[in-house]
Formats: sequence, C-alpha cells, structure tokens
Amino acid sequence: DQRPLVAPHVKRCFRVRRVRDLGPAVEAAFALARSGVPGPVFIECPVDLLYDEASIRQWYADAGGKGTSLSERALRWYLNRHVHRMFEGSHETSLPRAPAAATPEAGDASIRAASAALGKAERPLAVIGSQAVVNAAEAARLAEAVARLGVPVYLSGMARGLLGRDHPLQMRHQRRQALREADCVLLAGVPCDFRLDYGRHVRRSATLISANRSARDARLNRRPTVLALGDAGRFLQALAGRGAGGEAPRRDEWLAALRLRDDAREAEIDRQAAMRGEYVNPLALLRAIEREAGENALFVADGGDFVATASYVLHPRGPLSWLDPGAFGTLGVGAGFAIGAATARPDRETWIIFGDGTCGFGLTEFDTFVRHGFPVIAVVGNDAAWMQIAREQVKMLEDDVGTVLARTAYHEVARGFGAEGLLVTRMDEIEGALKRARELARQGRPVLVNVWLDRTEFREGSLSM
Repeated sequence: DQRPLVAPHVKRCFRVRRVRDLGPAVEAAFALARSGVPGPVFIECPVDLLYDEASIRQWYADAGGKGTSLSERALRWYLNRHVHRMFEGSHETSLPRAPAAATPEAGDASIRAASAALGKAERPLAVIGSQAVVNAAEAARLAEAVARLGVPVYLSGMARGLLGRDHPLQMRHQRRQALREADCVLLAGVPCDFRLDYGRHVRRSATLISANRSARDARLNRRPTVLALGDAGRFLQALAGRGAGGEAPRRDEWLAALRLRDDAREAEIDRQAAMRGEYVNPLALLRAIEREAGENALFVADGGDFVATASYVLHPRGPLSWLDPGAFGTLGVGAGFAIGAATARPDRETWIIFGDGTCGFGLTEFDTFVRHGFPVIAVVGNDAAWMQIAREQVKMLEDDVGTVLARTAYHEVARGFGAEGLLVTRMDEIEGALKRARELARQGRPVLVNVWLDRTEFREGSLSM
C-alpha cells in the first residue's frame, strides 16, 4: 500500500481496481492536478490492469492449479471471480470526456479594491510569479493586460519573459530597494516567503495586494491589505479591464528612478563581464549567449550559482520561454524539461543552462536527445565546484568538504552518447563555440558546450545556504 507514503504530499490518491475505472481516474486526476492550487495527484494501479486480458487470465489460471480438493477448487473460484471483476465491462468502456480544470476567480470586491489602490498609488510595483502563467493559453492576453496596467513590474520563475526582452515597464535589478520604496505592492502568484524576506522587503505602510490561488500563500507571513483569492493571471486581466492605473497620478519620476538603477546595474554587469582571468568570465559567457541565442530561443535553467547569475543576464524572448528549478532550486529537472520543451515546441531553439554540479543529474539524457532527434544546446558552466554552497560554507565553516568538483570532460560524455561536444577554456573561444553549437542544432544534432569558468564575486552576499 503506497498511499500512506504519498498521501501527505499530493492533492488526492486514487486506487484503481478495475480496467473500466482506469480511464476515468486518469482524466479526473489531470483535471484535479490543474484545478485550484495546482499540485500532484497519485494513482495506485495494480500491474494486472496494465497487461492484456488473455495474459492475465493465463497467469491466474496457472496460479490456481488443477487440484481437486475443496480448498484448491475454492481458490480457483476466488481467482476466477477476481479476474472477472477486474475486466468486467472493460470492452464497452470508452474514454470519458476530459473534465475541465476549475479555475478559481477572484471576487469583484477585491478587484474593485485593488483597482482603487493602484489608482491612488504614486509608486506602485508589481511582482509576478509562475502561478500567474499557469493558464498557458492566456499568456499573450496576460502580457497585454500587464502592459496596459502601466505599473513597473518584476517577473520571476516561469513568468520571466512575459513582456519580452526589453519592455520599458520591466525591471530586473535592485528589487529589494524598489519594494521598500513602493507605496503599493501587487504580488501576483508570489507568496511572502524567504525570497521576499518573509514579507519584510515590503514597507509596513505600503498597501499590499496579494492575488493567489492559495489562501495560505496569500496570507503567508504578512496579512495583505487587499486579498484576491483566485487565479493571479485572470486577476491581472480583470484589473486591466477595469482601467486600473489608467487615471493614476503621473509616475514618470518613479519609473525613471527605477530605470536609472536598473541601467546602472546593467552597466556594472558589463564592467564585471570585461574582467579577464585564467579561464572564462561567467558574465561574459552569459552576455555572449544573450547575443547569440535566436529570437525563438527557449531557455531551460538547471543549476545553482551559474543559473542564478543567468537569471540576471539572460533575457527570455517572450512568454513561456523560461523554465527553471523553482523556488527551492530542485536540481536535476533541466534535461527532462528540455525533452518536454523540444517535444511541445519543436520549432523553438531549446537551450539548457547547466551548472556543472547539476549537469551530472541529467547528462545521460543526451542518449535520449540523440535517439529522439532533439537538437538541444546545453551550456555547462564548469567552475569545478558546488559554488552556491561553497561560497558561504568556506567562509562560515572554513572547510570546503562536499563542495569540490573537477574540470570534468562533460563534452566527451555527450560525444559518447552520439551527440556533439565542444570545450571552451578561453574567452576568445566563446563566440565561435556558440555559433558552432547553433549550426549543429540546426542540423538536428544535440550539442553540449563545456565551458571552464573563472570564479567571480558577482553573487557575493546572496542567499545560498
């Protein structure tokens, strides 16, 4: 019985005992997983239901034996009854119509209150997270709505890229300072967890609007001024539909101040990217990827320090073009995400941004890329360390145990699976390697670019442990 093990971690457990119930259970599970607060659903299914009926009947017939005693005949009767029950009605079963996922909608009162608060605000700010783009089919409408709101915005998680590469309303840097200065903060699908210092990044006097499918997450660590329980993306569209912010006081100075800080940080990144070392500057590498990747590029990020750096440097090209390990940095998702992305969007250029530590979790999927013809471009930032952990651990504990890696030849491993592998150890090799990688991908070849990185202080002081 697997249910006691998984029940605390899923929305619901299904146990299927008959073939005819399998289709409805799967359809119901998919609908439930997407409804309300999205989450996993578990289906427990005996292996007997997954094989053809003739084989299963033969197995049970062999198990029943041919004895003539009362107990042996009783056993055969029970087994025959059990098999009949498993397959009864399965031949007349048709797959049910997939039930629609229930999308919770915020109430009109919360929409009116949020609209009024934004209308009065002089320094409004929005932070939009992954939950806002759960309804992928509405991503374009959501992007249009956010642009119409006219509120400066930070995008996180899978919402990155929602407004394209360089929208004037989108900010990428100094979010903490911006939140402390804002007089009205709209959190769309973003809880006040460790990423917002448990709500302390938002000033106490600010009006806090929290739109979330989860009542718990909407109130986490900080009680909002306006609570909008429902889909965050639909809520933003409703606000734009009401003209929220359209008649707001002029915010030119506020937007200009945010843009000035953002531009200053970009200039600082450029300065740091120009620094030379023994190998390759990670900022220079990421700047080169940003320049070289196509306009249809889809980025999959899987790593710690290198990926966190990439989140500041790479600009996703449009909605639904960024996948990452989530708030808790669940390493190892990259190769699987890339398979999904390449399958669902074969017309897109799929890039994986790998840290060298996490690369080991998914490297064998290059065999899958080759067998199925997925022309994925993987770039491994190889600094020979679990750097996100090492940075703080060595400073605090004066010990690098468990954080040291090698300059492993990941490109040769990729070649062993039949893919292409490139090695970059110098700054002047970056551009040529990336162009070659794209050329190989256009020929249908998956490729891994193994880049030896220097260590930098770009993320010094960031949350790592």
